[in-house]
Amino acid sequence: MGGIAGLERFDSPGKGRGLRVTRPFKVGELLFSSPAYSCVLSVKERGLYCEFCFTRKEKLARCGKCRKASYCSVECQRGDWAMHKLECSAMNAFKEKWCPSEISRLVARILAKKKTQKERCVSEKILLIEEIQSHVEDVDNEKREMNEADVAGLHRFFSKHLELPGHKDLLTLFSQVACNGFTVEDDELSHMGTALYPDVALINHSCLPSVIVTYNGTSAEVRAVKNMKPGDEVLISYIDLLYPADDRNNRLRESYYFTCDCQDCKTKSKDKEKLKVRKRSDPIEPDVISNMVRYARKTIREFRALKHIKTPSELLEICEQSLEEMGAVFDDANVYMLHVMYQAMGVCLYMQDPYGALRYGENIIKHYSKLYPPYSLNVSSMYLKLGRLYMGLERHSVGVSALKKAMAIMEVAHGKDHFYLTELRKEMAQK
Repeated sequence: MGGIAGLERFDSPGKGRGLRVTRPFKVGELLFSSPAYSCVLSVKERGLYCEFCFTRKEKLARCGKCRKASYCSVECQRGDWAMHKLECSAMNAFKEKWCPSEISRLVARILAKKKTQKERCVSEKILLIEEIQSHVEDVDNEKREMNEADVAGLHRFFSKHLELPGHKDLLTLFSQVACNGFTVEDDELSHMGTALYPDVALINHSCLPSVIVTYNGTSAEVRAVKNMKPGDEVLISYIDLLYPADDRNNRLRESYYFTCDCQDCKTKSKDKEKLKVRKRSDPIEPDVISNMVRYARKTIREFRALKHIKTPSELLEICEQSLEEMGAVFDDANVYMLHVMYQAMGVCLYMQDPYGALRYGENIIKHYSKLYPPYSLNVSSMYLKLGRLYMGLERHSVGVSALKKAMAIMEVAHGKDHFYLTELRKEMAQK
């Protein structure tokens, strides 16, 4: 079995398999880079990114057969054909009825690769794809139904070009990908696609992570966000760390079937700051606060469902109403307020209202840097969005100042030579 220099697989107490370092690593140092075992570009990003290498480029060349997939070079188009042919003729045959889920598209590619791949591949230096945990026995009815629908989609859209394994094996593979797949994101944390990296999937979770995963094309890069000494476990966060301990653990139980026992979850030390309430001469009653927390969680759940139904202006109105309701009890720094402000900012950006987006963004960033751990991509992406908004409104000096703050985080998280940083330096030089 191969291996990765400076790292070893081990049994992590209470967590099962894990990864630890065998030499010191400094903040910002690359532990390892892993090519994707398999990856798929999101349908909505087609035409903006190369289907094969995920490079963003003007004037990509389209596939002559389906006119859907786009490439930055002939080499990329050739490189992608083994995977693209799974979809190319089916897209022509089904036309607008072609609608497999992103996870079905990724599973189809994994199956195609498994068929041709006889040896261990470069993304399986320490963990084989077969060894990835599936948690198939833990899946609840709702998830099982979704998996069944995805399996049906796989049969419908891919069976012509792909020999599919039995039903049970397919359900296991879908569960493996649901638990271990990575969302490939750009510098502003926009979803570009989904990928599977077996070696990276070995890394356990902590709400106090020691490393961060970023993307360079379709490769995942793992860098230290803390100084590490030999024997330290490599830990990433599987979830958004903005929220209080109970919310984080609900999310971990729901998606990954475990709860976290890091120091932050045990002591809930940051919860008071995250659930900050308004200062009043007559303190707010505890039951009023807990009712408002319930209201906030319900609002967040409902908004997620309404996002695909309501118009942008209706969504903005929902955000404004819930901010007013919560604002009677919660301080602006409360994470539920920040969550809704973030949604409102997204709606403003979609509606091309830079002033509205800035109004929310300026409020969010004041608190993000205090509530997130150091070198958080949530913080750098917010500085990027604000910097680009300022630059677009000709507010050059505040724009450059925000972009510099993003850059300081990204130099650690992405590495100083990353394409995003080269582009950012160019952006800052434009007057």
